[in-house]
Amino acid sequence: MTEPMEITVKAFVRADDTVTIVCPVCKSPKNAAVGAFRDKSHYLKVRCPCETVFTVHLEFRQHYRKLTDLPGTFRSINPSGMGGEIHIKDISVSGIGFTFSGMHFLEKGHTLSLSFTLDDKKKTKLTKEVVVQSVIGDFVGCRFVEQQAYQKELGFYLKG
Repeated sequence: MTEPMEITVKAFVRADDTVTIVCPVCKSPKNAAVGAFRDKSHYLKVRCPCETVFTVHLEFRQHYRKLTDLPGTFRSINPSGMGGEIHIKDISVSGIGFTFSGMHFLEKGHTLSLSFTLDDKKKTKLTKEVVVQSVIGDFVGCRFVEQQAYQKELGFYLKG
């Protein structure tokens, strides 16, 4: 006998913290309030009235995030003193995610300056101030402090 396949569906959370979950088998939709999960697990086990059990991945992101592998550097602004080499793994108009090898003491709320070069035709050099939003192992997720700086170049890069 074979194991039942684990089904995961992605559900995009609206600005009012509601989501429409659609069963992958019977296609039955269900609206749900999910604001309580914003700072907790983004994965929920759901049982549909048709008896299908599946996992829902709640996607709270508001902007497309492009996967990358760009080298860069960081310098800690607050608290000051830390710095090092990073690898940028994803980027959007509102934030960035990177990995950092070796020991670090980055925490949620730290302010950093990131410098990196896009792999576009112009090899656009960017320096962005960010605030750390999450640290999971060696992956650091950040949001940009200022929204307008380099908006045009970053916008073109994300569309490319």
